[in-house]
This record gives sequence, C-alpha cells and structure tokens, in this order.
Amino acid sequence: MKTKIILFAILSLGYISCKQAIKEDATSKETYTTNEGTEKVPHLNNDWVAEMVLNNGRKWEANLETIYGVAAMSNLIKETKTSSIEEYRNLGNTLNEVKNNIVKECTMTGASHDNLHVFLHPLIQKIELLQKTDNTDAAAKIKESIQGHLKSYYTYFD
Repeated sequence: MKTKIILFAILSLGYISCKQAIKEDATSKETYTTNEGTEKVPHLNNDWVAEMVLNNGRKWEANLETIYGVAAMSNLIKETKTSSIEEYRNLGNTLNEVKNNIVKECTMTGASHDNLHVFLHPLIQKIELLQKTDNTDAAAKIKESIQGHLKSYYTYFD
C-alpha cells in the first residue's frame, strides 16, 4: 500500500510540473509588436533547434495527442484562409486551442518530454504573436514561421 501511495505521489508531481512548465511558457509577461516586420519580431528564428537532441540518433516517441495535435495545427495553417487581421487572429486562437489540448493531454516523460518542451516553448510564443497581430504583412511572416516550426517537429519526433 505504501508503494502505491509513493508511486502516486511521484506521478502526481511529474504531472503537475509538466503542466506548470508549459503554463509558465504560455503566460510570458513579455509583449511584442508586429508592425515593423519580422526583423524586429522576436522568436521567429529557429534558435531553439540548437537545444534539441535526438534519442541516440533516432526520433523521440510522442504520445498520440501530440502527434494528432501537431498534424491538426499543420492542417489549420495549410487550409485556413488568412487575408485580414481578424482571420490571422482567429487562426492564432484556433492554434492556441489545439496547443492547449496537447499540453492538457501530455503524458510524455523523461528526455522526450524535455525535448517536447524545447519544441513547444517557441511555438507558444509564435502563436501568441499571431493572436495579437495588428499587421497583415507581419502576420503572414508569423504564419509562415509557425508552418516551418511545425514541419520541423517531424525531424525530432515520431
């Protein structure tokens, strides 16, 4: 019985820390303007890639919710018509809902989980930028950056 209680406590702490780490990433206090072009828009680069590692040369196993969520976001980017600020913001809001489901259903642990955080953190920031956009040219560049970011998921995860 003690073993079960200890195991449950450890699993609960892991679950809570996973949710808290993503929540902290998603609620960054920094704000960014997108009306000056992407040269001045932070987080549209791929600096995060330097932090990623493979699993001894192989891709990391991801849980189904993450796999389906990334595929859903990729389809949204590909199929959603965006020509106005409102359409870009709506796309950002929809992407955010899918991202929230990935976070909510997170069951990954260990190094695969750590690498998923490295992948998700800049994606969360890009989605936030799209949600707050006020310029269609910058929004188009943010959307393109999100699309490239989502494509790179398949370099690191199965």
